[in-house]
Amino acid sequence: MKQEECVRLLAGHDIKPTSNRIVVLRALATSERPLTLAELEMKILSIEKSGIFRSLTLFREHHLVHAIEDGSGSLRYELCHSHGDGEDDDLHVHFFCEHCQRTFCLDGVPVPQVCVPPGYAVTSASHIVKGICPECGRRNK
Repeated sequence: MKQEECVRLLAGHDIKPTSNRIVVLRALATSERPLTLAELEMKILSIEKSGIFRSLTLFREHHLVHAIEDGSGSLRYELCHSHGDGEDDDLHVHFFCEHCQRTFCLDGVPVPQVCVPPGYAVTSASHIVKGICPECGRRNK
């Protein structure tokens, strides 16, 4: 993702485009899967952990990233597909591989709708499917 694209995306989510935020955004954009804070630290050596965390927190507040709890004990972050500062419109299922411990986005698989009893107000939903990813499945044959 080019710097101009990063600046436009940040501005579209009402986030001031600082150099650190652009670096964090690029790291997320170039990743093929959701990343933990520790994985981002390893990928971004020029910014301290606290700076990366502050960017992620701001990105979450402005609906630029999702935070995923996949059962591994760490939050994972991925860019949202929505294009504004409003609600996320790209809820999808995630797959956690029990062998390699990686989490994958299943973009084409929507989160199943859950009917809750009257009086409950749903503010977010996530759906994690666990098993063995294709790569690990091929290795184990």
